[in-house]
Formats: sequence, C-alpha cells, structure tokens
Amino acid sequence: MLQEAQKILKTYFGYSSFRTGQEEIIYQILQKQDTLGILPTGGGKSLCYQVPALLAEGVTIVISPLISLMKDQVDQLQQAGISATFLNSSIDAFEMEERVRDAIHGKYKLLYIAPERLETPNFRAVLERIPISIVAVDEAHCISQWGHDFRLSYRLIYQMIEGLRVKPTVVALTATATPIVMEDIREQLRIPRENTVVTGFKRENLTFSVVKGQEKRSFILKYIQDRPNQSGIIYAATRKEVDQLHEFLLQKGIKAGKYHAGLSEEERNHAQDQFIFEKIAVMVATNAFGMGIDASNVRFVIHHNLPKNMESYYQEAGRAGRDGERSECILLFTPYDIQLQKFLIEQSLLDESAKQIEYERLQKMTDYCHTELCLQRYIVEYFGDHYEEETCGTCQNCTDNREKIDITTEAQMIFSCIKRMDERFGKTLVAQVLKGSKNKRIIEMHLQKLSTYGLLKNRTEKDIANLIDFLIAEGYCKLTNSQYPTVGLTNKVVPVLKGEQKVYKKEQAIRHLLDANDELFEILRTVRKEIADREKVPPYIVFSDSTLRDMCAKCPEDEAAMLSVKGVAETKLERYGREFLAAITEYLKGVSVPR
Repeated sequence: MLQEAQKILKTYFGYSSFRTGQEEIIYQILQKQDTLGILPTGGGKSLCYQVPALLAEGVTIVISPLISLMKDQVDQLQQAGISATFLNSSIDAFEMEERVRDAIHGKYKLLYIAPERLETPNFRAVLERIPISIVAVDEAHCISQWGHDFRLSYRLIYQMIEGLRVKPTVVALTATATPIVMEDIREQLRIPRENTVVTGFKRENLTFSVVKGQEKRSFILKYIQDRPNQSGIIYAATRKEVDQLHEFLLQKGIKAGKYHAGLSEEERNHAQDQFIFEKIAVMVATNAFGMGIDASNVRFVIHHNLPKNMESYYQEAGRAGRDGERSECILLFTPYDIQLQKFLIEQSLLDESAKQIEYERLQKMTDYCHTELCLQRYIVEYFGDHYEEETCGTCQNCTDNREKIDITTEAQMIFSCIKRMDERFGKTLVAQVLKGSKNKRIIEMHLQKLSTYGLLKNRTEKDIANLIDFLIAEGYCKLTNSQYPTVGLTNKVVPVLKGEQKVYKKEQAIRHLLDANDELFEILRTVRKEIADREKVPPYIVFSDSTLRDMCAKCPEDEAAMLSVKGVAETKLERYGREFLAAITEYLKGVSVPR
C-alpha cells in the first residue's frame, strides 16, 4: 500500500519522499484507522488525505472552514489531473445540483464542503447517497471549545458520520493544538488516543523576532523597501489600522493590498487574487486573511499588533515559508497592544469563565514578547511539545550575543515590594512604589511607608515596569487572569531571595537573515509569472519558490533531470518543463557552472 502511495506522491505531486509524519498518517488511514494528525503549518497536511483519497474506492469528503481555501486546493488538484470539486455558497443552485449528482456517481475523488452545510438535514441526506470512504476534517481545532477558532457547526461532523450507511475512515488535521485541544478533538470525533500522530511544532525555516521601542510604520516601510521582490503579509488588529497602514504604504509607493471583513466580498476576492497572482507583493490585513490561501512563497509575516493568543500568532506567522524556504516572522510590540486586546475581550460576548481563559492566553502571548528564552522553543513548549535543543540558533534571542547584565539586586527589590504589597496590586502601582512616586493613590493607601518605597528611584517607571514584565515572562512573577491583573510571586523567587541564584537580563536586538534572491531564481520567477498569467492561475500553483530554488541548485538540462527537482511531477513537466529548461539552458550559457 505504501509503495502505491509513494508512486502517487511522485506522479501527481512531484515529490520523491514523504515529510515527517505524512507516511505514518497515510498508513493509518489506509489501514482504516481513525487518525488525528498534528503537523506544523507548511508541513503538508493536505497530502495526508489527498494521497489516500486516490487509493480509496469511494469519495473523500474534506470539511474545510473557508470558501477561498477550498477553491485554492481544488484548483491545485485539478492542475495535477485529479478530479475534485467543492460545494459552497459561491456556486448557484443549478451548479450545486450538477456537482452533487456527479459526486453520487463517483465522478470526484475529493469533495470539499463547508461545515455549515451539515446544519441542513437535506444536505446530510444527500451525503448518505455518496459513496464516502474517508472524511477529512481540516483545521480540526475548530471543533474544540478550547481552540482559538471554535465553530459550532464542526460539532455536527460526527453526527453526520453516524448517519452514513457505512462508517468512513476519519482523519482530523491541524497545526495549532494544545494538549487540551487535542483531547477534545479526539473525544468529539471518537479517535483513539494511540492513533494520534504529532510531528512537532518546530518550523526550522522560520526566524522569529520581537521588535520593541521602534516607530512601527518607519520599520515596516524600510523593511519592505529593503526587499522589493519579496511577498509578505502584515497583520493588524483592527480594520481601521489596516486602512490607515494600507493608505500609508500606497503613499510611499508600495504596491500593497488590504483585506478585512468590512470590505465587500468582491473587494476581498479582488485583493486576494492580486496577491496570489503576484500583482502586489504586500497584503495588509486583519486575521480574516491568510487561511483561505495556500500561497507557498510568502517570505515574511509582520504583526503590526500583538495577537490575542499564541495559537492565532503561530497560525498567522506560519503563513510564511510554507515551501520550506527561509522566511521571517516579526512581531512589533507596544504596551498599548495589550490594552487593545483586553478591550476586545471585554467587548466580546464571552461569559466570565471564557474571558478568564482568554486573559490567560493573552498573558502567554505577552510573555513571548518579554522572554529572553529561544522564541522557537517558547512556541513549541507552549503547545506541549518537547524542544530538544537549548536554542534554535536563528531567532532574535538566540542571535543576540551581547553580555547579560546581573539584575539580581533589582529583582530582589521587586520581589520584596510585591510581597510587602500583599500581592494585591497591579504592575503599574508596584513600579510607582519602587520609583518613589508621590501620586495621590499611593499617599492615600500609605504605601510610601513601605520599606521598599523608592528603592529604584534612579530608574524610570517604564524601566521598572519592563523589568517586572521580564520577571513575569521568566516565571518569577505571575499575573491574575483579569482585565486589571494583580502581580504575585512564584516559588521560583525563593532561591533568588536567599542569594542562592542570580537573575540575568540583556537588551533585545533584531537581526534579519534573508538574503537577496540570486539571478537565476529571478529569471525562473519571470518564466513562472508568464505561465501563470497565460493560464490564469496563481504563480505558486505552477511551481512553488521551493521548487524554483531546487531548480537553481540542480540546474537540470533535460527532462529526466527535471523530474529529480522537488515538486516537479510528470503532469507539470509536460505542461511547463520545456520553458523552464530553456530558461536554465540560456542562463548556463552566460555563466560558468561547477560540474
């Protein structure tokens, strides 16, 4: 069975071997074992059900959360010569009826549907007439109330499965699931714990950075201008910020698009098409953008604001480098962003217990911005995964080689002040007491009489607050989960107060690791763009950046050599191979290439 899967992988998708976890998941599906797969964004989740779909006798139903995501995947499958279609609100009733009829007759190997379709009993009755062999649940974290994008309609999936005459094999896939979310997915879809495949959350090709204390617009403008040919996404927290930043970039001569829920569907579709067809290089958007595309050549993702939680951040940052090429993820942080997210939590319709969970997640996101641990390690361990190395060696914290400063004395002063304030006050008031502030509240509460009052009078309140943030991120202090949190101490402070352990801190730095594209890569990008325009498909559907990079490395001069390039399948070789071979041959005439 796996040999046949390997053959399909090469024939239809152009790859010689499976990525980590794919083979194990595919084997379990082929053995008719219900499976939960946790693979990082860009880890090849879709192949985990697309390959078995071609080996199974019936139809594979794919439950996908976004219309644009369905269209994108169906377009790619059809380009590879695989029969696939989707059913959603973007098609009229006549087309819907025709596609359903074709599905019943087994015309398609893969049928994509939105989870909301399951809310209609008539549609569930239609599904019972289709010979379904596999049900693939994409973005499976949406089924969990503990997930960051819970959708009630996902809870109807198992009800639909139970209504089928023959139980299909179920595979659930996601990139962002904490241990509690994994357990909830398994429970909702009746997947045995032992059938869980977790490949890890590490993305080795991504470089993570947190930028603090810089003017955001100036930073973004310079960053984009330094990378004129690179594709990127800039996420902002609100529609207003998206509009303002988009207008700013246009005024500076940057070809940028914008995307948020306040735009019409036509405007959003146009912006998305402009981006994936490389008419524009930069997209400014709320988190509504990104899930619906499978663009593999996004070289950077910048967060203009602090995301609401780590799950959202990693999913959005993970839009970068899906082709495995080196890419950057940068978060621009200011304390105001925390207040904005707290405001959004308070304005939500969540009950109090749910709000408490959101505050806790927000604090973990804030800690990410203040920690001096390896940023990749922080993310991986947040999702409950073990990080074997001490550092990733590429993130901002790991590449900052400046000496650490001993702040043990300052830390002891902060710990003592928090204790003497009975762990009942917020970070701001603690900082004011240590600074020796004479504001009205401190005087009224007689806090100026504390022995720790004014111990850090030579520092600014902002510096002291930043120190407290650092100590929270490093686990010495903790905050209550509320709109106005109070700061307390953890057991980790004991050895520090006893003088048995020191505390060190260093200032943060940022380092960009992306290099300019080489000449041949730019030539091949031009060829790809010409083909994409001619065939009216996004460039990455022709070939991904990763495939073009492999062409640059191998410089194939005939069709046999071209088939050894990662991502070049037989069907695409027949369609596009000659044009790329001609471009490579022409390039080699003008340069000396080592043999």
